[in-house]
Amino acid sequence: MSTPAGYFEAMYRGAEDPWRLRDRWYEQRKYALTVASLPLPSYRRAFEPACSVGELTVRLADRCDSLLAADRVASAVRTTRARTQGVPGVRVAEMTVPEQWPEGTFDLVVLSELLYYFDEARQRALVDRACASLEHGGTLATVHWNHAVPDHRGTGADIADRLARREGLRLLTDHREPDFTLQIHARHAPGQPVGDVRSGAPVVGD
Repeated sequence: MSTPAGYFEAMYRGAEDPWRLRDRWYEQRKYALTVASLPLPSYRRAFEPACSVGELTVRLADRCDSLLAADRVASAVRTTRARTQGVPGVRVAEMTVPEQWPEGTFDLVVLSELLYYFDEARQRALVDRACASLEHGGTLATVHWNHAVPDHRGTGADIADRLARREGLRLLTDHREPDFTLQIHARHAPGQPVGDVRSGAPVVGD
């Protein structure tokens, strides 16, 4: 069973930024490491589901020509829209993944503090949709809290270990700390080197 929508709606009713993403040093440092770990200097089209209040969104926008940020909670969407007002290339939508997914392909998908809110079947469906929408050579970034939490289905390390074994993804970065695990993957065809989706230059050689 996945975390019900009511859990998140109740969290945002109690506070505009219930996880204190704006002022906690842990969050600010994690966002900086996430963006610094992206292997390409810029991305053409990116997707960030579960954007919450848009703190990571504004940092990703500096590296993306076009960025779609989404959340299932309407108040979080409103906050992110206000947070990113005037930021070029950013669009914010109310969307429940994995059932809802944007059309088209992306060269960057960022799953931050998201996957462990889903049971195994829906988690697998979400990763399937993320990978299917990634262009060959595109980047999948994942970062998750490492400690056991009653509302989480597993930890960041659990998620990272499963993704590292997934066919069609090549692991480029595996950064683990006591508090979180950050991974960067690239989508590739079997036997094909991972490359810049625009230049074809290898990021990691065979």
